Amino acid sequence: MTRTVVIAGAGPAGLTAALELLRNGGCQPIVIEAGTQVGGISRTVNYRGNRMDLGGHRFFSKSDWVMNWWQQILPVAEGQAGGDPIALAYQGKSREFQPGTPAARDAGAVMLVRNRLSRIYYRRRFFDYPLKLNLATIANLGWLETALIGASYSKGQLFPRSQEVTLEDFFVNRFGRRLYETFFKDYTEKVWGVPCQEISAEWGAQRVKGLSVTKALAHAVASAVRKPGDVAQKEVETSLIERFLYPRLGPGQMWEEVAAKVQALGGKVELQQEVVGLRRTGTTVTAVEVLDRVSRSKRLIPCDAFVSTMPLSLLMAQLQPEDGEVVRIASALPYRDFMTVGLIVKQMRAPGSRAQDPVASMPPDNWIYIQEPDVRIGRLQIFNNWSPDLVADAGMVSLGLEYFCHEGDATWNMADPAFLSFAAAELEKIGLIRQQDIVDGTVVRVPKAYPAYFGEYRGIGKVRDCLDRFDNVYAVGRNGMHRYNNQDHSMLAAKAAVDCIVSGSRNKTAIWSVNTEDDYHEESERGLAQRVHK
Repeated sequence: MTRTVVIAGAGPAGLTAALELLRNGGCQPIVIEAGTQVGGISRTVNYRGNRMDLGGHRFFSKSDWVMNWWQQILPVAEGQAGGDPIALAYQGKSREFQPGTPAARDAGAVMLVRNRLSRIYYRRRFFDYPLKLNLATIANLGWLETALIGASYSKGQLFPRSQEVTLEDFFVNRFGRRLYETFFKDYTEKVWGVPCQEISAEWGAQRVKGLSVTKALAHAVASAVRKPGDVAQKEVETSLIERFLYPRLGPGQMWEEVAAKVQALGGKVELQQEVVGLRRTGTTVTAVEVLDRVSRSKRLIPCDAFVSTMPLSLLMAQLQPEDGEVVRIASALPYRDFMTVGLIVKQMRAPGSRAQDPVASMPPDNWIYIQEPDVRIGRLQIFNNWSPDLVADAGMVSLGLEYFCHEGDATWNMADPAFLSFAAAELEKIGLIRQQDIVDGTVVRVPKAYPAYFGEYRGIGKVRDCLDRFDNVYAVGRNGMHRYNNQDHSMLAAKAAVDCIVSGSRNKTAIWSVNTEDDYHEESERGLAQRVHK
């Protein structure tokens, strides 16, 4: 007997759940998506043939299941691996991946193997990310500042902070106070909008993982003796060296292909439809109320299970549990929103570049962390370096200027033309473009892009405990779990939810266990949450 599963959200988690339900049989997934396209924050925005990757998405996972799943959707293009295993790295992890049967590059629906480069832009100069103890770094910082950073790091190693409660504790213990204040503090607070002393150390454990100055120095020594052409990257921290897979037309290409497969197998993916209410009997959801955002009509969809990638605040408000305190905590869980300004320019003004060709003159980075304190831009994407096929005109440079804000604040509410001018002026101010070289531009707003680890996050354990008492409700994905997951984490959580639905299990431990494999997480998430500063 076919069971109906309603899935709120057509991002990586929601679409993975839908496809896996169909592959396991016996379930009819109905994916309800409020937006006009699939992919969530992993979608690709197409502006006049120029494709924008919102935030930059590298396709890498330590999970063989995820890597093979991706390759079943988009095979690696011919000539990318030469039949040999591909050495990949991401987020403090590394692996070798053996691609299957390659696809012709001109087939279009393929993955490319990309080299990663990202640097810090500070004092109108480029610094390696992470910093390397080389002549370029010393020249940029000066001998005195380099010595002071070294002394501060040594002091931090000799007298570390005994408890890592805040993000500041985490950074100082790994990099020393002076390096933290130079390269981490201002940028992190620009991203999150609050002091590092108010952010949980858990965020650092999830995003920075095991990276430290000691490992950076060890990598520098190993690089000096590594044989040319040696692509093995096992045991290498992600931020030090990376190669990753990337869809030819951006991350949204992956999820557009998945949505097509879901529908071909009999599932439904409905756009511009919004989940606005849940009907339940006791702890069982029996129907989902859906609003058509075009006609403004509403309908009820009876269901046997509900998979949510909605923000926890919306989910708990619609579930209406008896514990009002849980609803209050969920409604106050913090997020950070961001805006991307897409600019098409004739050329960049990369410091030190003497190339005459407009594209050759641009920096080779995938993205650049803007550490300059006199501008608000946080990060700069160079889409040409992700995939040349993201750019409509091969003679132009396509940029994404990222700003971190709160939905409804002065930055968010700025009119598009005014914000385009503001962003362009900032990039010119720090010497990376000239405004007269701008050809076109657009603005994209992304609400609730980053679940935040401060404020009412300290009560996340209560929300999770309450949610787990609902028999047939499964929260997955970045917003659904209020966890800073990568794509593969969201997919693995979705797979765990499908396993529960198919088997009839009410034990959701496997879902919440995704992305807690680091040594830091030997302490429970709930225990960590209780220690976050107000």
